[in-house]
Amino acid sequence: MTGYQNDPYSAVDSNPLSVYVMHPFWNFVVKFLPTWLAPNLITFTGFMFLVLNFLMLAFYDSDFTASAAGHEHVPSWVWVAAGIFNFLAYTLDGVDGKQARRTNSSTPLGELFDHGLDSWACIFFVATVYSIFGRGESGVGVATLYYILWVVLFSFILSHWEKYNTGILFLPWGYDISQVTISLVYLVTAVVGVETWYKPVFWHFLYRDLFTFMIIACSFTVTLPMSLYNVLKAYRSNTLKHSSLYEAFLPFLSPVLLFVLSTTWVVYSPSEILELQPRIFYLMVGTAFANVTCKLIVCQMSNTRCQALSWLLLPMAPVVLLAVTGVVGNETLLLYLWTAAVILAHIHYGVSVVQQLSGHFNILAFSLKKPNSD
Repeated sequence: MTGYQNDPYSAVDSNPLSVYVMHPFWNFVVKFLPTWLAPNLITFTGFMFLVLNFLMLAFYDSDFTASAAGHEHVPSWVWVAAGIFNFLAYTLDGVDGKQARRTNSSTPLGELFDHGLDSWACIFFVATVYSIFGRGESGVGVATLYYILWVVLFSFILSHWEKYNTGILFLPWGYDISQVTISLVYLVTAVVGVETWYKPVFWHFLYRDLFTFMIIACSFTVTLPMSLYNVLKAYRSNTLKHSSLYEAFLPFLSPVLLFVLSTTWVVYSPSEILELQPRIFYLMVGTAFANVTCKLIVCQMSNTRCQALSWLLLPMAPVVLLAVTGVVGNETLLLYLWTAAVILAHIHYGVSVVQQLSGHFNILAFSLKKPNSD
């Protein structure tokens, strides 16, 4: 891990909500945290709140039908808990960096831990939000949500692609707005019930349409144009960190290939696997994407060339082939086994990198003490 340098974290956050509201709030909150509390432990705790939300809704709404008319709805207390947990996760994600600076413990490990878990959190966040509308008549189809998930995933990786090419992480505006809004929507749902979302906002425009429109519009009118602008600006001013546009766009090869493989499975599945097991399929895709993104984050931190192909995609190709050709009779079992393999592979990768970084910088992941200190 000799390529890592303990350089100051370079990020730009120009979102008015973040600058004028959330940062002052996080500065207030961090004062109540003990100075012995490791920033990575704060990061991990926030991430686990999102995982808890995902598991909680998976229990009460496993196939995303609970919010549909005629089905047993999710209990109101679950929406209250989801709103609180989501805001706590968002708050801890904002506080961890401030705790690191407050305790003079900022390291590349903290940066990787923060953004690596954020990349995985995308799937838990999106799948939990989906339960508000579900797949009923007034909800969103599982195929539509699949493509919305991909919009969210690509929006996330765009920021790290920018840093890979410019050395600066431009934080997207949509993140803060979406986190505050969704936390409030969870709480409102607990009070008014999911039936409220059946009614149109105006004319025939439903709330689910507003949900879809906001995600897609934010990605294609703000996030994508700003990312391309920042990278092309660096290219024109000869400040691009890589030698050519080919090298600059290389990080997109693995995500695009993952999209092609997973979409092939969705479109040509003999048993319509996405209709049968949407939650598990989303989890598989989101985890595989997080693995690809983490490798990009490691490359941007170590100033090394991005891998053209993530090794995780090599076994995925025959898995998809087995599924779409019908060679494997039980497609659901195949999906469960492959999802378990992807999760274990991603956890193994994460633990290995954290251990290497901890050893390289002589630090502990979840403690501010030195490894050899008493």
